[in-house]
Amino acid sequence: MAKIPKTKYIVRQPIKDLKGSILGYEIRYTGENYGYNEENGQDFLAAETIYNFLTQAGDKTLKGGLNFMTFTTNLLMKNTPKLFAPEDLVIEVSESAIIHPLAMRFLERYHQEGYMIAVKDFQFAPRYISNLRHFDYVMVDLHHAEDSSVKRLTEMVHSMGKKCIVTGVDDEDLYQKAFILGADAMSGRYAAEQMFTAVHSSSYLQSNFFRLLVAITKDEPEVGEIEEIISMDAALTYSLLRIVNSAYFALRNRATSVHQAVTILGLGQLRQWIYLMGCSTEKGELDENQEEMLKLSFTRASFASELMRYAKNMPINRNDAYLMGMFSTLQFLIAAPLEDILAEVAISTYIKEALLNHTGRCGMLYDLILAYERADWSIINRLGEELGLPMDRLPEIYFQCLDSVNQIWQQLMSTGAAAAEE
Repeated sequence: MAKIPKTKYIVRQPIKDLKGSILGYEIRYTGENYGYNEENGQDFLAAETIYNFLTQAGDKTLKGGLNFMTFTTNLLMKNTPKLFAPEDLVIEVSESAIIHPLAMRFLERYHQEGYMIAVKDFQFAPRYISNLRHFDYVMVDLHHAEDSSVKRLTEMVHSMGKKCIVTGVDDEDLYQKAFILGADAMSGRYAAEQMFTAVHSSSYLQSNFFRLLVAITKDEPEVGEIEEIISMDAALTYSLLRIVNSAYFALRNRATSVHQAVTILGLGQLRQWIYLMGCSTEKGELDENQEEMLKLSFTRASFASELMRYAKNMPINRNDAYLMGMFSTLQFLIAAPLEDILAEVAISTYIKEALLNHTGRCGMLYDLILAYERADWSIINRLGEELGLPMDRLPEIYFQCLDSVNQIWQQLMSTGAAAAEE
């Protein structure tokens, strides 16, 4: 009997098409690959994960993208997928469901009711082909499949009008292979990182965004200099006023000048929101990849800051941890090596060492956040215990941060859209 892990983690990983757009998110959890019978606890793990996901993730986390979630045969029979609306869910099942008569009967019914179905970890086998007509997505792990089999499977899936998702795209070779093999979408650590492209040109040292970044991270920032840099750039000015006048701050009177906005925000908040300001256009518009990158920045920052409430013997404070999370994606805002960028910015040496070399206790905290994103459970356990974190609370903290970021983001975007129409 497989040993079921004591601590249950949940993480949401992006699935993107080959153009870089987000297709949906796969909800992954510890123990999800332990088999498909009650004897080894799989039903309990799946049910507990679904319960935790629904209670820890708010409506704003569930909306705006498909949620790919694994269901066991017993959970299918208990109508558990109906906890989700058809437009928000892709029912994921193991390959074993294809040869399970009861599972297929229920999947056919869910499909008729408007739910999309995905079979994961699929291995090319002629005897299974006839049942693929009931599935919308076929998911295959590139780590455990031969290229020739994946190529044949992809061609067959396409001939049936279905889509093929390759998973486990964790390095550049597998990323390129996904294109060569003709996949429709992919997931994995490297695939997630490739959704971002730098916003600013290589002349970053002369850009107003970088000048603002340097000015605001000085040991003693000069407010006058910061206001002058922002005032010289229409995009930065628009973004700052949009942020301050959003529902998040709930001001009685709208801020109408850069000076008022900077005074209201304060330097601490301004440091935190600098990414959003630097990525906006004059109309405040962001493309899908920029939005995803900024959400990731805020989520990492929020997660790092919240974990600092519990981490032991840390050489930085919560504000520093927030900056570490934000700056972890800085190279996607500025087209330059992270080492060159951080050399010009006055932030803690501990943060620089963590981001560049993954060293020290700050590096451990940063690595834990990255491990959580890619669902690397063994590293999460090891680093979490070394940092003294409450391991049973990590999923709750993670989804609270995710939901908070989504709520703030929705407020900012709705305010920005309203301002653009004025």
